[in-house]
This record gives sequence, structure tokens and C-alpha cells, in this order.
Amino acid sequence: MHTLHMARVITMAIAGVGLALGLAMAGDLPQVGQKAPAVSLPSQDGTTVNLKSFHGKWVVLYFYPKDNTPGCTIEAHNFQRDLAKYQEKNAVIVGVSVDSTESHQDFCAKQSLTFKLLSDTDKKVVAEYGSLNERGMASRNTFLIDPHGKIVKVWTGVKPQEHSDEVLAAIAELQKN
Repeated sequence: MHTLHMARVITMAIAGVGLALGLAMAGDLPQVGQKAPAVSLPSQDGTTVNLKSFHGKWVVLYFYPKDNTPGCTIEAHNFQRDLAKYQEKNAVIVGVSVDSTESHQDFCAKQSLTFKLLSDTDKKVVAEYGSLNERGMASRNTFLIDPHGKIVKVWTGVKPQEHSDEVLAAIAELQKN
């Protein structure tokens, strides 16, 4: 009995350490009401994009796992499809993954994407936004940032097919207030 109890304690301790490491790796999600953490990353065209440069605009900062994969392609296509609607609402779309700028160039060329995709190969911004998953990729999370740089809406584990519609509806609702 003593050995069985000890084995359970050790198993629980190992599981606890694993959970703690997983949570530390992912970081805490920034919350509604807080200032958006700084972002300064290279885009697919080689320029550095800084979140501060969008002051006065709504920013849809979305994190996605990998270029040229089915779900990520659907999500990107829908944002591209609705780009004019975002522009009418004074909003910009910015995607972030841990893929390289070269991968982003290829993805944008293949899929005719014209908005900025940022490369976070060091995984620092992805982690700071609590979006680094256990496989070392970005989780599918989106942060809506108001024109003053404050987070006003957070989506986690989004469904790519309907996400752009959800974001547009949220912006419309927030602009009414």
C-alpha cells in the first residue's frame, strides 16, 4: 500500500509540474480592459510592423498556427474577403504566427492575401499574448484592440469559418457605444 501511495504522489507531482510548465509556456491571456502588449515584428514584405503605428484604428490581432494549412487558409481568406468592411470600420487585420517571413510571403502569394502577416519565430509575442501552445505554435486566438490601444474583446480557440463575421459584429456593436 505504501508503494502504491508513493507512486500516486509521484505521478501527481509530475502531472502538476507538467501543468505548471504548460501554463508558463502559454502565459496568461491579456484581458479585456488592459492595454495591448507591444508588438513589433517583421511582416511578409520585410518591414517591421509596430502595433503603435495603428493608433487611432481598430486592430484585429489574430494568432494562427501555420501558413498554408486548411483552417488557417479559411480564416485568412475570410478576413481578406471582408477587408473592405474592416476598412469601412477603420479597422486593420494583422495575423501572427511563428512561421518565417518567407513562409508568410509564400502564403500571401498563393492565397492573394494583402493584409500584414507577422513573423514571430522567437515566439515572444505569441507567448506574451498567452497563445503559445504545447507544440510550439500559436493557438487560434484573436484580440480586438480599440483605437486607443486597449483590448476590448478576446476570442480563444476560434472557428475559422465564422470568425471574421464574429469580429465584424463585435466591432459594429462596440462602435455603437
